Amino acid sequence: MCDVPTLGTKQTNTGAATTTEAFEERLVEALNASGLMLLLSLGHRTGLLAAMAEAPPETSKTLATRTGLHERYVREWLGGMVAGGVIETDPSAGTYWMPQEHALLLTDKGPVNLAVYSQFIAILGSVEDDVVRCFHEGGGVPYSRYPRFHEVMASDSGQTVLPALFDAILPLVEGLTERLERGIRVLDCACGRGRALMAMAQRYPASRFVGYDLSQEAIDWARREAEHAGLANLTFEVRDLSDFDETAEPEAFDLVTTFDGIHDQARPRRLLRGIRRSLAPGGVYLVQDIHASSHHHLDREHPLGTMLYAVSVSHCMTVSLAQGGEGLGTMWGRERALAYLEEAGFGDIAVHQLEHDIQNDYFVCRP
Repeated sequence: MCDVPTLGTKQTNTGAATTTEAFEERLVEALNASGLMLLLSLGHRTGLLAAMAEAPPETSKTLATRTGLHERYVREWLGGMVAGGVIETDPSAGTYWMPQEHALLLTDKGPVNLAVYSQFIAILGSVEDDVVRCFHEGGGVPYSRYPRFHEVMASDSGQTVLPALFDAILPLVEGLTERLERGIRVLDCACGRGRALMAMAQRYPASRFVGYDLSQEAIDWARREAEHAGLANLTFEVRDLSDFDETAEPEAFDLVTTFDGIHDQARPRRLLRGIRRSLAPGGVYLVQDIHASSHHHLDREHPLGTMLYAVSVSHCMTVSLAQGGEGLGTMWGRERALAYLEEAGFGDIAVHQLEHDIQNDYFVCRP
């Protein structure tokens, strides 16, 4: 590991030097934060974070034995967690523990497990060589290079979509809950592992549900889970939606949903036109997609802007380009989303934001 040079106090106290030093501090903080995310991901995946939640102070050896992990790795990981201010230690006793307020945010003990999102750093970093090649040669990185992406996205939606699905998201459409209870036809495009569909299929047995996704791995997982749950009113299909404007069955569904599913499509305009084509009279399209602006300068204040652009460059934009697609990208923004929806034939569009979800907008769209 190379040393990171610092300006220290050698700079004169001019305005330019002050600005440079402040930027340097910001970059050093970012380096530490990046390292912390990698360590949190390791702690999440190995079960160390969960094991330390509500546990009394213990040595690295005791923790390693309890989790079935190698002590040397556990000890080094604990060092990083102490340096990062996540774990506390008593050096005289050689013990470590996690404060309860940290466990509430890094494990399933609280309302949200933020350690889930730390996994994205390693996933995106694993394709850096591929992305660098694309900068030079064009093209994109195919879905096959992201073996864990759908798994992590399912965990993500498990915290943003599922907890709010019945109390906040579906009620955005007036009367929708009652219609689902009576029985309607529902399609989720780009459904991933289909957890939202499974929840709805279980809650509303009189309705029929279908999920389409390009990923064979995601659909295989969804089919196994649906079969295990005995959800006879739910089916999944591997489907390329890039020609959905031509292949969608007309007026086949009363409700169509997409949850963060438009911006990484090869041909999002065609998908949106296909969704409009597939809606039955009185049908509605419910969209969750990234809250952002279509203008870079307006994303400066976005609380997750930098991270979401990183996700775009290293996944959402590039997987679209790998299919010869538009490469719309994660941060396509509300302005462009509204333009695309109107172009697809939706004349009645309402945009909502939910208190629990700073990352997404919710669009209720009707012809």
